[in-house]
Amino acid sequence: MTEERHTHTAPDGTVYEHTHKHEHTEGGKHVHVHAHTHANTKAVLNRLSRAIGHLESIRRMVEDGRDCSEVLVQLSAVKSAINNTGKVILKDHIEHCLVDAVECGDMEAIADLTEAIDRFMK
Repeated sequence: MTEERHTHTAPDGTVYEHTHKHEHTEGGKHVHVHAHTHANTKAVLNRLSRAIGHLESIRRMVEDGRDCSEVLVQLSAVKSAINNTGKVILKDHIEHCLVDAVECGDMEAIADLTEAIDRFMK
């Protein structure tokens, strides 16, 4: 397996690094494996931790027999937080992974992104 390191600079000046690992299967097929370091990883993890904590508090509300309308309001807030987290991930993916895929002519990565967007938007 060989590894190449790449950096990309976003329009806001943020520098992103990632590596490409290239493998060859028995049939000689070239496989492109991405390992990325994203600038937003810590922010995404923090957002997810907050959403998990919020869901746990909603579970306690249900266990305590709290009013359904209060529970629904809180569920709506979590849903919004999760959607916003997805947007951060999607933006990061488009700005960095997709740029790299286009540079490498990796049509499979582009197709994967299209599928991911379709699933996220449902």
